[in-house]
Amino acid sequence: MLMQSALVALGATLAAAVPTLVAKDNYFVNPKTGNRFQIVGVAYQPGGSSGYDATAPDPLSQKDICLRDAAILQVLGVNAIRVYNLNPDQNHDECATIFNSAGMYMILDVNSPLVGEALTSDKPWESYYASYLNRTFAVVEAFKNYPNTLAFFSGNEVINDIGTGATVPPYARAVTRDLKNYVAKHSERPIPVGYSAADVRDVLFDTFNYFQCAEDGKADDPSRADIFALNSYSWCGDSSFKTSGYDKLVEGFKDSSVPVFYSEYGCNTPSPRIFSEVASIYGPEMTDVFSGGVVYEYTQEANNYGLVNISSDGSIILRSDYFALQGQYAKLDFTKVQGAKPPTATAPKPPTCTSKLITTKGFNNNFTIPALPPELRRSSRRPVSNPDGSVLKGLEVKVLAADEINSPGTNKADGVASPTNGNSTTTAPDGKPKNAGARPVAIVLPALAMGAFAFLAGFAI
Repeated sequence: MLMQSALVALGATLAAAVPTLVAKDNYFVNPKTGNRFQIVGVAYQPGGSSGYDATAPDPLSQKDICLRDAAILQVLGVNAIRVYNLNPDQNHDECATIFNSAGMYMILDVNSPLVGEALTSDKPWESYYASYLNRTFAVVEAFKNYPNTLAFFSGNEVINDIGTGATVPPYARAVTRDLKNYVAKHSERPIPVGYSAADVRDVLFDTFNYFQCAEDGKADDPSRADIFALNSYSWCGDSSFKTSGYDKLVEGFKDSSVPVFYSEYGCNTPSPRIFSEVASIYGPEMTDVFSGGVVYEYTQEANNYGLVNISSDGSIILRSDYFALQGQYAKLDFTKVQGAKPPTATAPKPPTCTSKLITTKGFNNNFTIPALPPELRRSSRRPVSNPDGSVLKGLEVKVLAADEINSPGTNKADGVASPTNGNSTTTAPDGKPKNAGARPVAIVLPALAMGAFAFLAGFAI
């Protein structure tokens, strides 16, 4: 743990490319400018969450892969990534620095269900124990000193129906409390901790109220979540604000006392996706209530949500979904989206925790949460190509200036297809894929001028 802390401290000595943000009332805010921050994110777990192996490198421990992907995400316009499975015993200095320099924040899950280190939906009291909590603390310890660590999730969809709503909430809130207390004691700055919920309308708003309420209405209640997010796939295809039920979400969260955002979105029916919900998420219908969202997901896996394909040799082919999303971003004026000031009106206050907040029969309405367990009271070269097989040139991670955040349309690469071209058919008249037989050419990134971080010198993808 001491060695890990020393490595993290080394990473924190660099000048930050992104400003450190705070969760102020119901918004993310840049404390230097006073401007609100909207998350323009992508879920990032190359290989898929099911491919995570605690004995193998995690997604933020391989600099060559991080540099390759940061460059691609930077061109897309992303300013944040969400990572689900991390090994706190591995070193993340290089990848954290790469994404920081590219103007991207990291939203991190502390649980890892695949290796049995997570709060469970079934019998949560059996999974709330000292060694599990130590694992979550280790994730915080590994990432707390990186300036682009935006937030931690204490849980992901652990509450997903009435049955789990009856048993899980006190334990999920206890984990939130434990993480917040650890951050308060061991981090030099506050880092928000919150919950990523399933968009199951039967329990969604009861879950929200359970996490955002405070004992006696005091905002500094250590068990109260700092943020609340939801994984929502209710907008599919060419839908609308009302048809998708987004209007009901805005109505349900309009009095939130904490920032609310999509921790996953991007229904893949029909496919390929068109991401028409982007206009609403970053438009006047929603931005007063929501703080952006995270598209699911970066790499194409068996579930068919990918923005890119990764070949066995590490080469990348951009999918039509990538260009569709890029095209939707291009329709927006992100200088206005990110430049807005919080409303001058008084922010909503957290409701007092009381059984009256819970409206669904069977959902837990007892806000007495478990005590802390007694034990704790003591270099590579990989090509990137368009769907038609043409290879991108000049693709690089551009090191942004201090306090600069990545934004759609800011960074470009030679040869990247336009959103319109990217959405065109990927087959030739003979019915064969346009990129069939294409032989991508390696793209070399120039060395990043990272000062003390000599590990990036001469590095290329």
